[in-house]
Amino acid sequence: MVAKKFLVHYQGSNFDVDYETEDGFEVFKFQLFSLSAVPPDQQKIFGGADDRIVSDDSDLMAISDKLRLVSIQDGNPQLDSEIVRSDEELARMLQAEEEALMFQQFTATGDNRQFEQRVRPYVDQVLLYEDPHRQEAARNTVPVEKLEEKALVALAKEGNLKPSKSKLDHAFLLQLLFWFKQTFKWVNSPPCEACGSETANQGMGVASSSETAYGASRVELYRCNICPRITRFPRYNDPIKLLETKKGRCGEWANCFSLYCRSFGYETRLILDFTDHVWTECYSMFLGRWMHLDPCEGIYDTPLLYEKGWNKKLSYTIAIARDGVHDVTKRYTRKWHEVLSRRNITTETAASSTLTNITRECRKNLTSVISALEERDRKEVEELDKNLHSQDDDSLSLPGRLSGDKEWRALRSEIGSDSLSSSSCPVRKCIDEHVSSIYNAFSPLISRLTEFSSKNKALEGLHFVRGVLVDLKKSPFKTRRVVIDSNLKDAKFFIRELWPSFNLMLDALSLKSNLEANEKVEICVADEPVRTSMALPVVFHALDDVLYNIKHCNELSKSSLSWPLLKLNRICCGSVLASGEELPFGIATSAFDGTRLSKWEEPNGSKGCWLIYKAMGVQAYELCSYELMSANDAPERDPKDWVIEGSDDGGSSWRVLDEQTSQMFHNRFQRKTYTVKLQGFFANVFRFRFLTVRDGQATSRFQIGSIDLYASSNSNVNQKSLS
Repeated sequence: MVAKKFLVHYQGSNFDVDYETEDGFEVFKFQLFSLSAVPPDQQKIFGGADDRIVSDDSDLMAISDKLRLVSIQDGNPQLDSEIVRSDEELARMLQAEEEALMFQQFTATGDNRQFEQRVRPYVDQVLLYEDPHRQEAARNTVPVEKLEEKALVALAKEGNLKPSKSKLDHAFLLQLLFWFKQTFKWVNSPPCEACGSETANQGMGVASSSETAYGASRVELYRCNICPRITRFPRYNDPIKLLETKKGRCGEWANCFSLYCRSFGYETRLILDFTDHVWTECYSMFLGRWMHLDPCEGIYDTPLLYEKGWNKKLSYTIAIARDGVHDVTKRYTRKWHEVLSRRNITTETAASSTLTNITRECRKNLTSVISALEERDRKEVEELDKNLHSQDDDSLSLPGRLSGDKEWRALRSEIGSDSLSSSSCPVRKCIDEHVSSIYNAFSPLISRLTEFSSKNKALEGLHFVRGVLVDLKKSPFKTRRVVIDSNLKDAKFFIRELWPSFNLMLDALSLKSNLEANEKVEICVADEPVRTSMALPVVFHALDDVLYNIKHCNELSKSSLSWPLLKLNRICCGSVLASGEELPFGIATSAFDGTRLSKWEEPNGSKGCWLIYKAMGVQAYELCSYELMSANDAPERDPKDWVIEGSDDGGSSWRVLDEQTSQMFHNRFQRKTYTVKLQGFFANVFRFRFLTVRDGQATSRFQIGSIDLYASSNSNVNQKSLS
């Protein structure tokens, strides 16, 4: 390690930073975050005589020791120019665009009928989404309350317990996308209707009257590989039929999903890509702009997916809505000059004129809102032109196509990678106080069970507790309620023997109890319902671990309470920064949310990765132990060797707290507890350096199901100020 001292100036203050330069630039930015409160993803650092920006690949030993820190949120005009390419590069691109336009004049036909014929049929298609009967049919197939609950939980995990309507609508739309991805089925070739065996394509057939009634002008025929049966695959265009079949390819997926979006009141566009793909856009009031949604892939707000991930050679990308059609190709490319060279169906002027005329027709009966629509159109054009020449985020690796048969995707050259990852992660806040509360609540409950000295009795009691929680989970989330009849045998034992030790668990789950006149006990929501929704998965997974440990312990006694999950003083509510993460379901804070449903995944972490945890405020803790839990799958990605370090100066220097080598997780969701070797050291920042995984030859990835940090019993009393 090579140490260097930096003097960093920020808003009139100077910070002395002693830094091990080999730790890398991201760790340096996290250290500045601990000193200045400017998150790494909002930092711009300048240094040297020419005040040049310090980038991720800068040599920290070579740069000036006097640096200037600027926050993006400060609105510094110098930073606005950074999202735009250099003047020289931009000039080259503009020249290339001009040449492409000149070339287009010679290659494009003056007849724009072909262009219009590609767009016109979809204008009638999107009007089907306005039919009240179709909308009602779509809403009736959606588990609305469940998706609303998931949306609220997702927002609560970001610390937003009382979201605005626009934020909640945005979150619900994303849950609708994820639900649709799980519900609709992709069809490569349909299984045999007679025996279910695989089939082979036999060409096209003639649509029957019942099929054409739902817009199936094309019918694919497939012969069974086992029996002589021919299976028909009508390509339905009426989304009401797709609500029934729930299957198809990208055309059916986008068609049906767009109906769902309109059914819940979202302004919706069907996006036609002339290079053979279809997806959806919705207007997000929260974002104040149109948002890309691909139901086939379950990916949202990632418009460069096709050009950068799938390697598509885009030409025309047209948005079709009830109130007009628009050329939105610029949203989906950063290679406009290359795209222009492929736009040879007609001239730019003719294409624009065609779309303007169609839009005028669509709006002829919308006179009261035309001015608002035109203003939104104007803002969108400005946005597209501005973003067209913005710099790519090179840290984001976009995946190739995931929907469809692998051979079919390979023929289309759309395989790409299989990862939507980020190697430049933001600092994320852990919203996990409820996890610590639930873990703490197990201690009195299990202590009481050990007094019976009977494993069977303890298991019966915990199974009864689990049944009560299951009934609560099944009830409507806004009005969760369960009634326990105290006259039942199991209930009598629970209320008489366990009830006093269960009250802490009720508080942790944001529940309350009431004793009714008929000797029945009611348990119901005590606070914001979303708090209970967020906590229930945690308690179920923790309870399953406790049940497992009781079943496998030799003797049930207080001395056996060294099990995982039965420790107090879990550290919570800190901030996390990682070397990389998988978006959107493998982010770093997933390691601290207490559930088996998530994990932190580092796409490039098999040969080494790191995670930094900064305690809330200036609190410092003596770390006494920590627990790791293996993730749901892929044992080859499990951590094998690692070092955990602590810092009492915001990350300027580190002390090794514990080292582990050749560790092995034999089961999925297995928890392992480690005692910290270095005691007596108080820190407010902890760093895990995971050095190797179980099988680095078989994977490039690292993953961990959960990380729990436990402070000594003295930490809450002797919190050391770092101010």
